[in-house]
Amino acid sequence: MDYGFYATISGPFDAARQRVIDELKKEGFGILTEIDIQKAMKEKLDKDVPAQRILGACNPPLAFKALQAEANVGLLLPCNVTVRDDGNGQVIVGFLNPDMMVELTSNPGMREVAQDASARLRRVCSALGNA
Repeated sequence: MDYGFYATISGPFDAARQRVIDELKKEGFGILTEIDIQKAMKEKLDKDVPAQRILGACNPPLAFKALQAEANVGLLLPCNVTVRDDGNGQVIVGFLNPDMMVELTSNPGMREVAQDASARLRRVCSALGNA
C-alpha cells in the first residue's frame, strides 16, 4: 500500500501553502501543528533547503471516532500533509494515506474512519491538481 498521495501546484510557496490550508478547511480539517523544515534545518544544522512545511491536519469528529475505536491511534494523528517547494517553480503537496491506520492497527473498527478521512483528503488532492 502506498503511504502517500500527491498533488503539484504551480506558483509561489506561500500562496500554495495557503491554498492547501483553505482546501483542507473545506473538508473539515484544521491545522493543529505546522513544522517549518527549512527554518529548522537552518537553525539546527546551518543548512539551506527549499521551503517545506509539515501540516498536522485534524478533522475533530474523525479524530474522536478514531480514538474511540483505537485508544492508541493518537500515535498516528493528526493527518500529516507536506507542502514542499521542488526548486523548479512547483510545490509538491503530499498526504499521508489514512488507510495506513487500518494496516498498522489491524483494528477493523478503524476502517470506516480511515475511509472517510482518505476520501476527504483525496478530494483536497483532486482540488489542488493531481501529480
